[in-house]
Amino acid sequence: MYFLKYSSNGNDFLIFTTHTSDDSSRSTLAQRVCERHNGIGADGMVAVIPTPNEKYTYKWEFYNADGSRAKMCGNASRSVGHYAYIEGIAPKQHYFLSEVGIIGIEIDKNNPLLVQSDLGAYTLLQEHIIESNPYGVDMWYLLDTGVPHLVGLVRDNLPTKKDKLLKQLRVKYNANVTLARIGEKHIDYMTYERGVEDITQACGTGAAAAFALAFKNKLCAKEAILIPPSKETLWLSQGEDSHILFKGEVKRIARCEWLL
Repeated sequence: MYFLKYSSNGNDFLIFTTHTSDDSSRSTLAQRVCERHNGIGADGMVAVIPTPNEKYTYKWEFYNADGSRAKMCGNASRSVGHYAYIEGIAPKQHYFLSEVGIIGIEIDKNNPLLVQSDLGAYTLLQEHIIESNPYGVDMWYLLDTGVPHLVGLVRDNLPTKKDKLLKQLRVKYNANVTLARIGEKHIDYMTYERGVEDITQACGTGAAAAFALAFKNKLCAKEAILIPPSKETLWLSQGEDSHILFKGEVKRIARCEWLL
């Protein structure tokens, strides 16, 4: 069995194509191949299932490293969009079906490694949440940008290592926890991701959540640069119907054969 390993801003994924809808063994497979020491190693695994019709070219199944399913992953959507184009499954501009709906993909005309995905409109689930914390967050917000994020704006530096509070908040709200700091030229952010249970090098839906909260509070314009822990640049903007457009470079790392 072969996988293509991709990285989107340090968030890495194992992607393969299948023509079967039988997903009974994929959760276990994801746990095994994503394991960093005895597997190939990745934050998640994606099954691409070609299903061409008038609305989309393929559908996907996304699995976190612990084998759990996730409805959406922003960085994986960009990696998969590039994968589908390079593998001849879809053209530069196409759509695929995720568990949150149809996702639009656009490969840059001049730089094929620069991929934009349309993550759709976000949903504000809860606002003005008070939680005692050492990060200097006055108010927390619970947003859904494909998956739920508990989001807070910090005054000082972002945490660089996972701590007990991030885990507690993740469990309490059953959501990723995203912290953002608004700068003069860009927004720094980090996300503690469920299913990975750690701060990842980047998180696409986390970037979207941070951007949405900053824009809602009039702290950024309709276009903004976001910088994740990997320090690689992401461009986010608000498109039509309040859709969040998410752009950044992807890396096609390796073709991996799974033998076990």
